[in-house]
Amino acid sequence: MSPIGMNISGMKSLLRALRSRNYRLFMAGQSVSLVGTWMQQVAMSWLVYRLTGSAFLLGVVGFTSQIPTLLFAPVAGVLADRWDRRRLLIFTQALAMVQAGLLAAVVLSGIVQVWHIVLLSLLLGVVNAFDIPIRQSFLVEMVTYREDLGNAIALNSSMVNGARLIGPTIAGLLVASVGEGVCFILNSVSYLAVLVALVAMRIEPRPPDPTKRRHVFHELREGFAYAVGFGPIRSILMLVALVSLTGMPYTVLVPVFAKEVLHGGVHTFGFLMTAGGCGAFAGTVYLASRKSVLGLGRLIARAAILFAAGIAAFALSSNLFISMVSLAVAGFGAITLIASSNTILQTILEEDKRGRVMSFFTVAFIGIAPFGSLGAGTMAGVIGPRETLLLGAGCCLMGAALFARHLPQVREMVRPIYIKMGIIKEVAHGMETAAEQPPFPGAQE
Repeated sequence: MSPIGMNISGMKSLLRALRSRNYRLFMAGQSVSLVGTWMQQVAMSWLVYRLTGSAFLLGVVGFTSQIPTLLFAPVAGVLADRWDRRRLLIFTQALAMVQAGLLAAVVLSGIVQVWHIVLLSLLLGVVNAFDIPIRQSFLVEMVTYREDLGNAIALNSSMVNGARLIGPTIAGLLVASVGEGVCFILNSVSYLAVLVALVAMRIEPRPPDPTKRRHVFHELREGFAYAVGFGPIRSILMLVALVSLTGMPYTVLVPVFAKEVLHGGVHTFGFLMTAGGCGAFAGTVYLASRKSVLGLGRLIARAAILFAAGIAAFALSSNLFISMVSLAVAGFGAITLIASSNTILQTILEEDKRGRVMSFFTVAFIGIAPFGSLGAGTMAGVIGPRETLLLGAGCCLMGAALFARHLPQVREMVRPIYIKMGIIKEVAHGMETAAEQPPFPGAQE
């Protein structure tokens, strides 16, 4: 085959999930909306730090925007298992558009105060608490071919981080030239793209399940018992929660490093955020190029180590270039860890519990993060930002070691699932015909 033919074939393999019409629509709409989301996130962080100069208040805003996920995401998981997920998403995306519009109004009118930002961050947090687990569980309905699910998850992550490359850069330029308010307006308008995409989808209605009329708390207990009682799911959720609590809060301290350590301004902040996005984007491209879930378990442990190393290097750096490279490494490790965990969970969980398990994943990834954000902001004021990040990196390293230690114990639990469901034909076939084939995604490459 010619090099051109090989490149075309490789690109088709990399983008194979796009053969599903509904998923193409989703990617088109979200790619626009997510640029606006990243613009708002960067502009809001810089606005808070410009108004207050307080690392603690950066942590407070991060806390209020994420704590609702801990409280409401499990309920959203029950709703995702009961109701039409597309209609739920249309509702949550519309509310997010309103929130961005209100934020723009208070900023452009000149009346903005920190309590406005905290309150509107709390509102967005409530919306996201419902939106994220519903969107995660809706993904499987948009992908026509089940074998494309892992690729779809990786492409979705690449879209998020592709927007992360563009959004902070645009936000840095706009904030420096016309102020934060314009970023919030553009974010509000960007939600129209995803709303149009959701309306245009053709989704087969799920048959009603009469058992889904039990009390919400009964279904929550059922889903929790399933997630905690099954070793592979429990191990993944615990590692993601630990990384989210101790490692991910580095993002709330980036403005502090940009101004106090690197002696820069909003452009420096934008460059640092973009560097992290570059690393994350590279990680998602790598995951999308994989054709099998084989090796994902071990890859999760390696990604956690890489993430910790990147955060530690960033904490110790006083040079902009080294800091950007460090955040790129951290971004690669973080997205590889999260997307690989998502892929394994979506592959092995039972369909009637998909919404609830993905809500627990959302809690582990986002719901735990506000305590990390608040703790990082507080600790940075007491022991210093560098020491805070180094402590978090050490915790992530310990979590990676424990996860790797338990891989041999949980791999046998996954084997009968692949054999029974045959979701990934390569894996199922290998298990049935070759004893030496690794039964768990993390057994070997």
